Amino acid sequence: MPQGKGDARDSLRIVDHPAGVDVTGDLDRVVRCSTANLDTRPVMPDADLVLVIDDEPQIRRAVRDALRDVTARVDEAANGMTGVDAASNARPDLVVLDLGLPDMAGVDVCREIRQKSAVPIIVLSARHSEHEKVDLLNAGADDYVTKPFSVLELAARAKAQIRRAKTLAAATTSGGPVTIGSLVIDTVARKVSRNGTQLHLTPIEWQILSTLLASAGRTLTHQQIFDAVWGRQFGSPQQYLRVHITNLRRKIEPDPAAPQIIITEPGVGYRAELSR
Repeated sequence: MPQGKGDARDSLRIVDHPAGVDVTGDLDRVVRCSTANLDTRPVMPDADLVLVIDDEPQIRRAVRDALRDVTARVDEAANGMTGVDAASNARPDLVVLDLGLPDMAGVDVCREIRQKSAVPIIVLSARHSEHEKVDLLNAGADDYVTKPFSVLELAARAKAQIRRAKTLAAATTSGGPVTIGSLVIDTVARKVSRNGTQLHLTPIEWQILSTLLASAGRTLTHQQIFDAVWGRQFGSPQQYLRVHITNLRRKIEPDPAAPQIIITEPGVGYRAELSR
């Protein structure tokens, strides 16, 4: 069921980040803070395009203001169906999706967009359960921001998702090796080396690494990785993965005890980071 707007309106928090001051209160106060600081810079045609999907105009304006240091190009959609169409036709660089929509459940909007596009999706929600986060990631979301959230947090996550998508697209287009620090991963030759020394990966370890790299910067759930590597077989995804991830980290991480390439999202899954 779509999330009620009462929770979102009560829990939204904006941080006026130039002064680093918290502004917490009702929606009208948030909107006054947001509209007073709207970016008036000219919109560059090559600027990144962000699509905000939310049925509340005030919240859309608040999110637009939160993204003013990310881009001046922001499109808005007031319901799920319009948002799905805009994501397909406008080809945005990022989608910010609020779960509380009147016509479609947010998780269904996420699935619809993901079927047609690889655009990064950041979900906004007042819910906090790991179960819901897993469901959203399984539906294709790339990141999840719980309310109340700050301007700085949303802007940082938006920048990171846009940057990672471009980095991954460039690596995919070039077809060349992926370099992470001293680690070089050649996805065509299926070879991994550090400082010129080739590392031996088992077929399963290579499949796990390839699966994570194909969605670099995005958290994949245990089930998503398990299905990609083993298929839908009987067994516990977490139990299988934990052993292989541990072995893979021993081979590719400079410090397996403090991994920087394969990052754990507790209770959810793993993601690969291309830059260090």
